[in-house]
Amino acid sequence: MSHEAPNEQEIRQLLESAQKPAAAAMKSHAYYRGKLATQLKCPVRGMEDFSIWYSPGVAAPCKAIAESPEKVYELTNIGNTIAVISDGTRVLGLGDIGPQASLPVMEGKSLLFKYLGGVDAYPLVLNATNPDDFVKTVLHLQPGFSGINLEDIAQPKCFEILERLNEAAEIPVWHDDQQGTATVTLAALMNALKVVGKDKAEIRLALIGAGAAGVAIARLLFAWGVNPAKTIVVDAGGTMGKHRDDLPPSSPAGHLCQITNPAGVTGGIAEAMTGADVVIAYSSPGPGIIQPEWIKAMAPDPIVFACANPIPEIWPWEAKAAGAAVVATGRSDFPNQVNNSLCFPAIFRGVLDVRARRITDEMCFAAAGALADWGQAELDAEHILPLMTEMAIYPLQAAAVGVQAQKQGVARVELSYDELLDRAEMIIGAAQAATDALMDAGCIPPFPED
Repeated sequence: MSHEAPNEQEIRQLLESAQKPAAAAMKSHAYYRGKLATQLKCPVRGMEDFSIWYSPGVAAPCKAIAESPEKVYELTNIGNTIAVISDGTRVLGLGDIGPQASLPVMEGKSLLFKYLGGVDAYPLVLNATNPDDFVKTVLHLQPGFSGINLEDIAQPKCFEILERLNEAAEIPVWHDDQQGTATVTLAALMNALKVVGKDKAEIRLALIGAGAAGVAIARLLFAWGVNPAKTIVVDAGGTMGKHRDDLPPSSPAGHLCQITNPAGVTGGIAEAMTGADVVIAYSSPGPGIIQPEWIKAMAPDPIVFACANPIPEIWPWEAKAAGAAVVATGRSDFPNQVNNSLCFPAIFRGVLDVRARRITDEMCFAAAGALADWGQAELDAEHILPLMTEMAIYPLQAAAVGVQAQKQGVARVELSYDELLDRAEMIIGAAQAATDALMDAGCIPPFPED
């Protein structure tokens, strides 16, 4: 479809196309009974192999690990294994649907980890909506994993859970809705600013939405060099700032009130966007959440990230007609899709390969930089990020993350950039080749045509 303003029939087609994946997903999920299965990585040729892989032979590696715990990384798959954990309280755009209903999402996340990062990810859903129970359960689970990916947890408890686990866990813990979204948004902004020729320290930013994504984006952008004093954040209660007395100062949103909007601008989205160079929105599905006239009131050559799904806060053609120089959304059928799948498989690949103890903001900067650098191959207003299918981006980010982890002293393994790059290319390539082989052999049967 053309990127010019569509007619009414084309808009109807866009709305219909947004619903098509849901219908196809119901059929395909039922046919395959989900997306994951356990596959062997060792040969089984007869009784002798059973005695090696299980009893009595397996006792030898068990005793070796008991005597020297670090050997678990040599003798088991733990070094490539993470858990994708959710309580189902904030699933996609569906809200609190419970742990079992969230399982298709966790399986999908695990699929992306394997295919794009070569990471063995296991979906675990917990009937533990209390933060104390959640944290305690994850800490009990950690001996079997080398990393934890938190997913679809309601805010504000998601902030508390991540902070507590980062303090107490011996393995890296990451919340993709926060850190993954923030990292890919940063990469997109890096290149969008290059397109319009603006400086990160000088831009005025309007951030629409103060949920898990919005708060994490603000924190990462400020750490990168965007000036919080030139930023106005908007939540459901309007513009945020010291004039707001409904948000506890100790909360993440309350902290934003203390460091942004020093002029005390009141109102809503329109007031926050007036004179802004950049608007980043992770709020309610549109269209109509952002109005064209508000973009006209922004600074020259404005950048508009309208990332609500399935419908952005404003249609891209409306934003362009209103004067936006760069427009990004969360959708794959428009230019500049901002999708955290571009970064989280690669970040964990790098984390696992150096056996990092945690994931730092600087490691996110490294991933965002590698992603933005690759995107510059054809950088223009409609190409600020690579596509998910450009497979070279994942090893490059993994290597950058692994090197940064070593620089910060949070890695247990030392590998050069080239060694990390080669390792990531090999592991990711093997995961994709294995999937191809299973499809070619009919072990993954083709989906029957309607």
